This record gives sequence, C-alpha cells and structure tokens, in this order.
Amino acid sequence: MKSRIGVVQMNSSDRLVDNVAFAKAQIEQAADQGLDLISFPETFVYVGENHHEKHQVAQTLDGELVQTFRDLANQHDLSILLGSIYEKTPDDDNRLYNTSILINRQGELSGVYRKIHMCDAPTLGYNESVGIKPGNIPVVVDHEIGKLGLSVCYDLRFSELYRHLTEKGAEIIFVPSAFFLYTGKQHWLPLLTARAIENQVYIVAPNQWGKHHQGRTSYGSSVIIDPWGSVLCCAPERPGMVLATIDLGYLREVRSSMPILGHRRPELYQAS
Repeated sequence: MKSRIGVVQMNSSDRLVDNVAFAKAQIEQAADQGLDLISFPETFVYVGENHHEKHQVAQTLDGELVQTFRDLANQHDLSILLGSIYEKTPDDDNRLYNTSILINRQGELSGVYRKIHMCDAPTLGYNESVGIKPGNIPVVVDHEIGKLGLSVCYDLRFSELYRHLTEKGAEIIFVPSAFFLYTGKQHWLPLLTARAIENQVYIVAPNQWGKHHQGRTSYGSSVIIDPWGSVLCCAPERPGMVLATIDLGYLREVRSSMPILGHRRPELYQAS
C-alpha cells in the first residue's frame, strides 16, 4: 500500500492568525497535489515567549481552532496532523497540554496524543514542565494509510517510547517538532534515523525553522525517513512543504529481509 505524505516546515510566530493562514495555504496546496495526509510541526499556530498568551490561544478539543481544521480536512478530502497545539487542561494548575491531533479525511478526530516527555534543560534556558503538563498515554492509530504512532519533539530522545509504539503495531511514526538549532545540528537527523532503522518504520518529522523571537531559533530540516534509514525528502532552509511516498510493501520487505524485531530477547533486558 502506498500513500503520499507532506511535511510542512514553519517559522511560526506569536501571531496566531498569520500562522493559521499559512497552514490553510499549505492544506490547499496539498489537496491540489492529491496528497493523502499533511503534517504540521509542534505548536504550529503559536510560538511566543509569553506564557499568559499561550493560555489565551489554548483550546479544547472541541474548540474553534480544531473545528476549523476538521472542516478543512473534510472539505479537501485530506487527513491532517496538527503537529501540536496548546490544549486547556481540565484541572487548573496553570499548565497546558502539548497535544498532537490527527484528523481523518472525513473531518473526524482519529487520534489525540499529549506529549509525554518534558524538555527541562536549564542550561538551554528551557523548562517545559513549568507551563506544560505531561500526558501519560502512548498512542497508535489505525488509519487508512497504515498504523500511525504519535510523538512530539523531545519524545525523540526516548527510544523506549518508539519501540513501544512499534510493538503496538506502528508502521509510520510522526515526530512534529520545534527542535532547537543548538541541539538540532548534531542530534536531529541522527536520532530520527536511529528511530527509523531500529524499529524499521517510516519517520515523518515536520519541524519548526528559523528565528521565532529573541532566544528561540529552530533547526528545520523537516524530513521523511524510510525503514532502511534513507532520507526520502528534506526541507530547505525556509518555510514550505516537502513530500514523499510511503510504501508499506517496502516496509514489510525490510522487516522480512532483516527480522530484527523478532530477534529481541526482552526477558534479558529487565532491570534486576
């Protein structure tokens, strides 16, 4: 089974209206090109410094923002991965969820994942858990193009999550991100490639790019990587969309020719 997927690289700002307008234009382009799914980066509708403003743009899953993209998916007969948005939490602890949302081509919510791992890196001046509440449920969605695993940015550093998603049947794993320029130079592509090779899955990773505000610059290089570790497409240093064809037949060939997942000995890996 083959499908065509687009990854959108963005330079999101603190202007929600502008970010949404850019996303809508990319959706129209994806529909014109006959894509099956388009994916956006982490926090694609708002990147700003002010935590109070994050609360102002935060939504519930049945809010206006999500409904806008549900309508677009249905209108254009196109699945959409909202890389992540700030989602209001039911309890008022002054924190939000960082939530990735998969919408099918009928405009239905088919997957909701709340980022599990928090990037608390004081030396980089970033403490995500201060404003973001971690989720606790890994998600694999049975979608028409395959079994899709959901993750967000910093999750990438935890190989256990990706092995768990693979064990739950994931064939394509999404990694919408706002990866720092500083860490991205050395870590972005090696980590993504490792997750693809060790789990024999497709990795789809739309990333933020460029300077957003003082002290925050993202690495870019939005990419799709196949189960052998080959880069199928990689975005240049500007906002825009790149695309590739996902071939689950090829994935099965890779897993059959080198059945590493069946060679594991998990009984030996448990902590004593």
